[in-house]
Amino acid sequence: MEIKTGSESLVVREVPVESMDELIKLFGVFDENLKVIESETGARMAASGDCVRIEGEEGSAELAAVVTDKLLVNIRRGETVDRGRIRYAVDLAREGNADLITELESDVVAFTAKGRRIKCKTLGQKKYVNALKRNTVVFGVGPAGTGKTYLAVAMAVLAYKNKEVEKIILTRPAVEAGEKLGFLPGDLQNKVDPYLRPLYDALYDFLGVETFKNLSERGVIEVAPLAYMRGRTLSDAYIILDEAQNCTIEQMKMFLTRFGEGSRVVVTGDITQIDLPPEKRSGLVHALGVLREVEGIAEIYLTYKDVVRHEMVQKIVTAYDRAQKRN
Repeated sequence: MEIKTGSESLVVREVPVESMDELIKLFGVFDENLKVIESETGARMAASGDCVRIEGEEGSAELAAVVTDKLLVNIRRGETVDRGRIRYAVDLAREGNADLITELESDVVAFTAKGRRIKCKTLGQKKYVNALKRNTVVFGVGPAGTGKTYLAVAMAVLAYKNKEVEKIILTRPAVEAGEKLGFLPGDLQNKVDPYLRPLYDALYDFLGVETFKNLSERGVIEVAPLAYMRGRTLSDAYIILDEAQNCTIEQMKMFLTRFGEGSRVVVTGDITQIDLPPEKRSGLVHALGVLREVEGIAEIYLTYKDVVRHEMVQKIVTAYDRAQKRN
């Protein structure tokens, strides 16, 4: 339907809904989701009987209609809709990838210990998970909140449960980011544990605390500083190096030459948050250049669009990127 309003030509589109419950979930509390769709597309929307009525210029109305239709498909499958997902859905539809709005939510990557389904929420995450499935060595590079470490741990636990590997090894360089390790209380393990806490948290999510403790005592799971890797050969293991931007070139080479037959390696890091002294070059940045053409190695770059934490994190990452480009 087309409506003439002065010099402006408005188009009306209607997207059917199956129940009032669908409409409530789509619109959100106090219509907060509705306001995001309207703001991102430029169309106006309202409930009208058994459909959502969308009005706006042709491009805006079509965009809003496509996004609304795809979001309703996800709602019918039991998915939640929030502001971050809506903005990403609009971006996908605007780029001509509207079908990915429903495809991203259809594949379950793993289940947590409490039965929660873990799915890829962005196209970047989907590419990352596919790379983890297909390659021996994967570099996952991107800003905070993109799920680099969490998804890697999910795939490691899945590989162990499927008997593809015999153990899981997670490691991080214990680099001082403004604080001094020597002033922390306790022995060496107590001093480095805070640096490894995100790895523990992810493992607790997928295994539960008791299972994690049991597997750790049996040596199936090892969480340790990077320095502990020197001189070892790690076979039939899923090995994850986190915060790799804080490795030196020498440390990175040491790490990448540790794994043996049947092992898989994931290296994650954020090259915008390097805590090394100015005179030290990041081993991650160096490795990304040196290993770019090596067969069997995948380099996946995630961006602010792949941030799945609070939507404010995405805005913060974008602001810092802009500032860095200006400088």
